[in-house]
Amino acid sequence: MEELEQLKQTLERERPADWNDLPDLALYMDQLISYMPRQLIRFDAEEQLTPAMVNNYIKDGLVPRAEGKRYNRDHLAFLTAVCALKKVLSVKDTSVLLETVRADRPARELYADFTRALDDALGQTAGTLDAGTSEGQLPRLAMELALRSYADQLACARVLAILRQRRPEPEKGKEKTKKQQEEGEKKHA
Repeated sequence: MEELEQLKQTLERERPADWNDLPDLALYMDQLISYMPRQLIRFDAEEQLTPAMVNNYIKDGLVPRAEGKRYNRDHLAFLTAVCALKKVLSVKDTSVLLETVRADRPARELYADFTRALDDALGQTAGTLDAGTSEGQLPRLAMELALRSYADQLACARVLAILRQRRPEPEKGKEKTKKQQEEGEKKHA
């Protein structure tokens, strides 16, 4: 089938920009919104990233705060990961995952790990697609893909639960809200 061959080629070929190919100039929100669609494969125009979504990701701690209303490579890297992960994880689970993989590593390194893992995943899925699949075999193929997603989601949920259990708990009485931390940083700046 021609459509499956096109899908396979898309999965094999389209990837987010490498770190060095991300814009090296900071972008304003409207530039960021227009740039992001080229980072991930999209088949539906309704999947568009909006300024409200970006602001919510920042508020939820998934993406670093803008630097004077401008977004740099770090922001693009985290937004790319969040936009991919939100397809399969809740915001809470995405937060746990990103928090545990950060571990004081630079965004460039995290982005490289993310793009390698995404490349592997897309390649594996592309490998299951065969242009010789007949119309009658499409339901079985869709079922296999859906069940593989189900199995992967189950395993991911369990791994995230293990990560949550191993996260150090904040000491009681010493917790500060993000707002309190930011206010404290502003006073010391």
